[in-house]
Amino acid sequence: MIKVQQFFMKYKRYILLINTVLLLFAEVSKLLLHMDIPYQVLMFIVGTIGVIPIALTAISSLRVRLVSIDVLVSLAVIGAFIIGEFNEAAIVTWLFMLGDVLEEITLRKTRSAVSDLTQMAPKTASVVQDDGTIKEEDVDFIDPGEKILIKTGDQVPVDGEIVSGIGYLNEASVNGESKLANKTVGSEVYAGTILEDGTLTVETTAAGEDTTFGKIIEMVEEAQDTKSGTEKIINRFAKYYTPAVLVIAIIVGLITRDLKLAITVMVLGCPGALVIGVPVSTVAGIGNGAKNGIMFKGSQVIDQARKIDEVAFDKTGTLTVGHPEVSVIEILNGRRNEIIKLAAQIEGQSNHPLAQAIAKLAEQKPVSTKLETVKGKGVVATINDEKYYLGNQNLIVDNTGSNGKLVKTINHLSQSDNSIVVFANSDQSQLAVFGIKDQLRPEAKEALTNLKKLGVKKLVMLSGDNQETAEQIAAELPIDEVRGQMLPENKAAFIKQEKMNGHHVAFIGDGINDSPALANANVAIAIGSGTDVAIDVSDIVLVKNDLRKIDYALGLSKKIVLNMNENIVLALLTVLLLFIGLFAGYVEMASGMFIHEFSILVVILNGMRLLKFHHKFDNHQVSKKHNKVALNM
Repeated sequence: MIKVQQFFMKYKRYILLINTVLLLFAEVSKLLLHMDIPYQVLMFIVGTIGVIPIALTAISSLRVRLVSIDVLVSLAVIGAFIIGEFNEAAIVTWLFMLGDVLEEITLRKTRSAVSDLTQMAPKTASVVQDDGTIKEEDVDFIDPGEKILIKTGDQVPVDGEIVSGIGYLNEASVNGESKLANKTVGSEVYAGTILEDGTLTVETTAAGEDTTFGKIIEMVEEAQDTKSGTEKIINRFAKYYTPAVLVIAIIVGLITRDLKLAITVMVLGCPGALVIGVPVSTVAGIGNGAKNGIMFKGSQVIDQARKIDEVAFDKTGTLTVGHPEVSVIEILNGRRNEIIKLAAQIEGQSNHPLAQAIAKLAEQKPVSTKLETVKGKGVVATINDEKYYLGNQNLIVDNTGSNGKLVKTINHLSQSDNSIVVFANSDQSQLAVFGIKDQLRPEAKEALTNLKKLGVKKLVMLSGDNQETAEQIAAELPIDEVRGQMLPENKAAFIKQEKMNGHHVAFIGDGINDSPALANANVAIAIGSGTDVAIDVSDIVLVKNDLRKIDYALGLSKKIVLNMNENIVLALLTVLLLFIGLFAGYVEMASGMFIHEFSILVVILNGMRLLKFHHKFDNHQVSKKHNKVALNM
């Protein structure tokens, strides 16, 4: 039986296509050629092919004591065969299979998030031997206490503590922050992060599955296992509807002693409009979302999204643009435009994120420049025999001398969480300080305000930054709660706790570090520019990277579920009217089938209305260019 089920699952779309062609031939033979026997034979074939996978699923459901919609459809089709209504059997099974395929094609074919994470995890490490030589070893065989050499551009293979060297680490995979972390002797490092600059020797504290990165993978696995048990809307409804119809059919049979009438009750009670109504609403709603840059991953997501009363945001890359930009330029000596052009020209030759932020300030023009990198401090550029220094405070002080005003400016900008880059020439006649940090998305405030209007009760920001920095960012937004210093496990634990407190929580993120929180949320929403892992774990993807689409997605989900419920009510009313007409003597099998088919057309047209849905807040267009940040004079 299992092999037969697997065959029908594998070739479901081809079987649907074959049955569709056979149905068309059957209708042509009856309506155009007036040949009844070919019509009946073809309908019998379609019904037989169609009922096999439904009956097998019904048997599996009954084995676990679940009276699913498959049970009712199977019995109704068998009953239709018994009383010779082959066309009813064919049409019901075809509709059921069509609805199943429509449901399936709404799901994006995503790669396994856990598999992606596993592939991204470090595999080998350069282990420093007792004699000073280096040996490549599998991370799973590295023990705590072993020393690991990490060079610029390398992925950190273990959790550990720096015993020698200094460097700048990109820790976005662990804490989500775009700001590079300056690491020195005694600092902790985490597996999966990237050394952007410098050389480090690290003493291992954890390797393989025991690392912070390994725990992220474990948390995603556990959360996805928990989510996989969510029921389909149609199955939840069928728990009550299917037994009710079966009981009515049995009672009618016992009272009237008329087997054909009992089977007719079961056949007419088989909700053709129901089995197609929910998938049609789903497909039309998801089509509307796709047209507006929102990708839903199935009807289960939609049912959860309409219940959301709390939205939690990751900060970096979600509420902010996700990469450093120049927020302020303080000119202490010299001409502003000339300094910006020189700084941009010099930094344009570097791939460092802070350098690239400055390089974007002015158009690059070919200039003969000799560039020297000073490890851990910055660069020294020689242009037309004059030297210019771009880097941290130590580089400037070591080469051009101390300056009280410079120190005061650096301290002031650092308090606002700016990364500092200082520009100076040899005599400090040209001296400037660049403050660089991640910037809020231009649409963030409007997006959060719209969520409040939609009825979301609580907005939360979760950040790997310290609490003070996180609160500074949140002060510009209608945020209800701010949590700083949140590692991946902290974010996931927060989401779990909020769910235990009775909230339906949506989490919006974009990075690998967000994946445990995304996997644990009732609804996971990923920014389309985020990592593949975040997108794979998510339930909804904002393709256009516009936070204002969140309220559209939640509003659309409510409309889709309302439309589904309308179709369910239409289906039930149809069945009720058929039963009343049947027992009153006004409805026979033929007229009942006609009403059945008409109700199917009605629910399809009702579902198609979702294609024209427009959310009340959706009166904006995504700006093609970010608003430029005003730079202080």
